[in-house]
Amino acid sequence: MVTDLRPATDILAGLVRDVRDDQLGERTPSGGIPIAELLVHLDSLAGAFTDAATKTGLGTSGPPPAPDSSQLGDDWRDRIPARLVALGDAWAAPEAWTGATRAGGLDLPGDQAGAVALNEVLVHGWDLAVALGRRYPGDDPALADAVGSAYAWVSATVEGSPDGIPGLFGPRVRVAADAPPFDQLVAATGRLPR
Repeated sequence: MVTDLRPATDILAGLVRDVRDDQLGERTPSGGIPIAELLVHLDSLAGAFTDAATKTGLGTSGPPPAPDSSQLGDDWRDRIPARLVALGDAWAAPEAWTGATRAGGLDLPGDQAGAVALNEVLVHGWDLAVALGRRYPGDDPALADAVGSAYAWVSATVEGSPDGIPGLFGPRVRVAADAPPFDQLVAATGRLPR
């Protein structure tokens, strides 16, 4: 199923642009890594999953490097948002969701790669917003399909892993059954939504 990543990539691009230099060392809910390292990760994943969508550069796709703030570069406020917009645009093409592709050194079906990209953008958008002391607009109606798709993928992925999946998710955090869908997504990845 094709899901529009662009509302989520637009939100994340705006959050990235808003990061001040004095906030780069602030810790995120993503394993407590500093914002600067999360930005490096976002830069890397945007490129890798854009290639996965367009099925280009797949022979060069390897495991992602460990985020290192020294890799951020000087132009990150422009470069990373532009790469996030390109990511959203690439996954708008229905053919991105079909066939086989590669991302992070793994061969994946197109629809699974799209689900991973979507989850990364949504959850790391929340991570960044929290680290900046801001509220992530997870209840925005423009995100409803994206949140539903990401939650379905995360739930299926963590179903048999109550202790989480090292490198991906922590143990699921329990929330009320009637919690908002975005809170359920965040909790499924091992983060405390509120």
